[in-house]
Amino acid sequence: MDSFLAIFLILLLGYLLGSVKIKGLSLGTSGILLVALVFGHFGVEIPSVVRNFGLAIFVGSVGMIAGPVFFRNFKKKVYAFLTLGVMIVVVGGLVTVGLGKLLNVSFDLSIGIYTGALTSTPGLAAATEATASVLAAKGIEAKSLASVGYGIAYPFGVVGVVLFVQLYPKIVGCHVQEEVQKLRESLHGKDFGDAEDGVEDAGKKYLHLEPFGMLPMALTIVFGILLGQVKFPLPGGMSFSLGTAGGPLFIGLIVGHFGHIGPISITAPTSTVKVMRELGLCLFLLGAGTDAGQGFVEVLMAQGIKLFVFGIIVTLVPMILACLVARLMRLDTLTTLGSVCGGMTSTPALGALISSCGTEDVAASYAATYPFALICVVLGAQILAILW
Repeated sequence: MDSFLAIFLILLLGYLLGSVKIKGLSLGTSGILLVALVFGHFGVEIPSVVRNFGLAIFVGSVGMIAGPVFFRNFKKKVYAFLTLGVMIVVVGGLVTVGLGKLLNVSFDLSIGIYTGALTSTPGLAAATEATASVLAAKGIEAKSLASVGYGIAYPFGVVGVVLFVQLYPKIVGCHVQEEVQKLRESLHGKDFGDAEDGVEDAGKKYLHLEPFGMLPMALTIVFGILLGQVKFPLPGGMSFSLGTAGGPLFIGLIVGHFGHIGPISITAPTSTVKVMRELGLCLFLLGAGTDAGQGFVEVLMAQGIKLFVFGIIVTLVPMILACLVARLMRLDTLTTLGSVCGGMTSTPALGALISSCGTEDVAASYAATYPFALICVVLGAQILAILW
């Protein structure tokens, strides 16, 4: 099938599937992932540039939206975000080791499941490299199975978190609109007006070089990709980079926070940023789904359903414990769920959370937790490979 036709056919069917509601729950944009898995299984391939383009503009848009309140929120709750981000990744690693030993799953396959359950592509890259090195050091001539494990766990890693952020408020009896009001007041003050206009210039007179906000978006993506390629050294000769996900997110936060360079505006209309955020998310899911769908059924049949259950447990346990800890720290429900999305490095779940609660402000806690989780999952994959 022609790739151009396949892209829009997957989007059409995915949005139709995502619009179906069962007892108030829906997949939303994540319906695209399930449709893409099916297309990928039947051999449809989408160029990787589509996925990377989508990921970059999604996280860049999230950063631009969260920027005006991010730094203030981060300073007030930094220890909570640090705790949740690190805890989710560490608990996921401990569960992975326990289940891997119990079910007699090879270390490379287990670590791949770990990164897939946390939907971390940078984690997968670290896992693939580390497990291949360990196998080579042991004189074992075998291909690392990390990417296979990632492909098995990734679909539920996405869908599971999407459903969790919608179910959790119902489970704890949360009135979402009341929580939205509290969150807005905590971030913007009681006289916040329309919090969603925070991406714009709020009446200040700066020079706009173009009216649609595409220049600030391009600025964010260019410098975000450059930042994402920088390798930061870690102890033991390891390193990590922010990648396509982390780089544009951080630059987007800075662009959103400052809003101008001297007399020149680098803000974008809220409507533009929201459209770009949704476009990026759907393209990312489309590319990721077709990639994960290739060989997915064959691997499940060969390895058994236990690996799929393995991935489900690694996804669910850290989220449940994180929510319990957040309640002890007296975090409000929406800040908790935003942090869970960041801790799980789940961009699709953030999109679902924004849609279900109707405010962009949840992106602030996502952006605050995400960097801690990103660093920890890259380190965690490498440490598990060395110590297994």
